[in-house]
Amino acid sequence: MSSQVVIALDFSSKEEVMNFVKKFQKSLYVKVGMELFYKEGPAIIKELKELGHQIFLDLKLHDIPNTVKHAMKNIASLEVDMVNVHAVGGTKMMKAALEGLEEGTPAGKKRPLLIAVTQLTSTSEEQVIHEQGLTSLKDSIKLYAAITEESGLDGVVCSPLDVELVQAAVEGDNFITVTPGIRLADNSVDDQVRVTTPAKARQLGSSYIVVGRSITKSENPVEAYEEILAQWEGVII
Repeated sequence: MSSQVVIALDFSSKEEVMNFVKKFQKSLYVKVGMELFYKEGPAIIKELKELGHQIFLDLKLHDIPNTVKHAMKNIASLEVDMVNVHAVGGTKMMKAALEGLEEGTPAGKKRPLLIAVTQLTSTSEEQVIHEQGLTSLKDSIKLYAAITEESGLDGVVCSPLDVELVQAAVEGDNFITVTPGIRLADNSVDDQVRVTTPAKARQLGSSYIVVGRSITKSENPVEAYEEILAQWEGVII
């Protein structure tokens, strides 16, 4: 069974990534984001897959439906395990993304999970109202979750603090929530506004948690990962 704790590889080069992952004597579930992918390209995905790691490719696609469809078709050929789009792109775009993934997935392989971003964990209530012109953060998250499910996607990216809202907005029981904004109790929240601990995220109903700096910036990343995993699995609450 794969881990539900995803490590965000927020590094700028392949060398940094490989130096990091070789510290672990096990297969990991890792997130490759824009910074790393735009620097190293598909080659970094291939190398990580060859090492046995699962990959969440976090590019947050948001464009016209046809462009997103063809991009997802290409991404599917990389055989990553999870990908995402922005829900604000709408139902046509999300349905096109799903079509592209299904068309691009090699025969006999399982297509990547496809999830949509509701609101970034760095987004505040004030930003939603004054900069996005929406009524409230909660209302926007419920709306985006509902149209993501309507579009046939597997779930959403949201703050762990919003999982209950998402679950109330969708009808299916298998709709997953992938939640960044995870910190150990004594860590800095950095540039994220809506954060919580691994144990609390589990209690709130998160399907997966994404953890970056609490592991990657730790003096002992392996120890930090094991502590987070233990909290997530309920060994320490």
